[in-house]
Amino acid sequence: MRDIASSAEGELMAVINENVSDSGVERWVRLAYIRDATGLEFTTAVRNIVPAEYVEAPEGCLDRR
Repeated sequence: MRDIASSAEGELMAVINENVSDSGVERWVRLAYIRDATGLEFTTAVRNIVPAEYVEAPEGCLDRR
């Protein structure tokens, strides 16, 4: 998988619904956990991941709903 925000690539390990709030009000987001070739795992929003073979298109052509 590729994180379109950073162009980092790796294997999708998990997708979870996580509370990311640092206050009393809950804020839940879907996070993708991706492991890169060195074994380092990073997170990104699920909406930011695409298959590694994805050919980049102009931003205006992407449907981000």
